[in-house]
Amino acid sequence: MSNQQIDAHLVAEKAKIKRPKLYKVMLLNDDYTPMEFVVMILQKFFSMSGEQATQVMLKVHRDGFGVCGIFVKDVATTKLELVAGFSREHQHPLQCTMEEV
Repeated sequence: MSNQQIDAHLVAEKAKIKRPKLYKVMLLNDDYTPMEFVVMILQKFFSMSGEQATQVMLKVHRDGFGVCGIFVKDVATTKLELVAGFSREHQHPLQCTMEEV
């Protein structure tokens, strides 16, 4: 194979690779989960600072939902499972959902 053929082959291979779909993970408001717990979730599972977590928590409280982050599908699914499990362990009905970006 010549260098031109190799280059053409590499370009063709690169064209086949697609970026993975991204999903936004959102927390949903409820009337029972304490605001402090929501802030803790955002810090623990989404690596937010106290200030960032408070801003997202207030958005959840005011608007009914707030975006926690944007991730590939596997990471988003794992975040949902972690938040749901941790919330259940602490007897809170906090719900988390994801939506394709």
